[in-house]
Amino acid sequence: MSYKVAVVGATGNVGREMLSVLAERAFPASEVVALASTRSVGTEVSFGDKTLKVKALDYYDFKGTDICLMSAGGKVSKEWSPRIAEAGTIVIDNSSQWRMDRQVPLIVPEVNAAALDGGIPKGIIANPNCSTAQLVVALKPLHDLATIKRLVVATYQSVSGAGKEPMDELFRQTRAVFVADPIEAKLFTKQIAFNVIPHIDVFLDSGYTKEEWKMMVEVQKILDPDIQTTATCVRVPVFISHSEAVNIEFEKPITAAQARAALREAPGVLVIDKQEDGGYITPVEAAGEDATYVSRIRKDPTVEHGLAMWVVSDNLRKGAALNAVQIAECLINRKLLNKAPN
Repeated sequence: MSYKVAVVGATGNVGREMLSVLAERAFPASEVVALASTRSVGTEVSFGDKTLKVKALDYYDFKGTDICLMSAGGKVSKEWSPRIAEAGTIVIDNSSQWRMDRQVPLIVPEVNAAALDGGIPKGIIANPNCSTAQLVVALKPLHDLATIKRLVVATYQSVSGAGKEPMDELFRQTRAVFVADPIEAKLFTKQIAFNVIPHIDVFLDSGYTKEEWKMMVEVQKILDPDIQTTATCVRVPVFISHSEAVNIEFEKPITAAQARAALREAPGVLVIDKQEDGGYITPVEAAGEDATYVSRIRKDPTVEHGLAMWVVSDNLRKGAALNAVQIAECLINRKLLNKAPN
């Protein structure tokens, strides 16, 4: 069987990565259509060894399209995802628009693919926040082993999580530092080159940012509503890959060795954990890779049953594009798409 797939937001960082992942994984597509706003019509994007010309979302007829991978932001998704779903297309949305909707499954395939079996009432499936996706992949085997009570997470998030223009701003500022030009902060609240900014998304009345709130509630929806989480999300001068320092409190005893063994058997996880110089993964090494890497696994002596660890993953792939394509594969494997053989 093969399926017609549309990618909305095909000219953005994640949209381009979606096309790349579809090709790399030999997704069974009879046709792949690249869509974006009218100003991008005619732009060429790569799909494997082919080149696709971008078409306008506004004028595209979704009849006969099986899956839509949506990565055009919350505003576009709010308007278009329901309309696309009404045409009989399953929408896999990468924005934050639908994540906390009770009728929309929030899916990380290695963690909760079975939630799809409960139905897709609105015809929309949500991709989680990029930092949440890699986190829950690493947490799932540990939760199964010893039941997580509480998480304390500090993120080190790359500028690509904010889009292509922020990546350009990091490049411009870095160059300006070396040639002693004035440094302009246009897209970030402060200079990002050679700096870190403890602020992602808007501030809420609680004092947390929306990015931090997303992690806290998404972990509960995906993994377990009883897990209490506190997060501090920080933007760092890295182009690709998010890193996380994670402290976990469990209900049951668990050793670092037991955690290491469980993680080594877990889907989507690679453990690189040698307690020596360089025996861990950094963002540069994770860029372009599909795995969620876990390093620095050790006992946290401040709680009765605690561990600390370091989690790194390519935010454009597992945090967005790869996860969306994996969800599409789940739809096929679980026979949730009505499709006649070609």
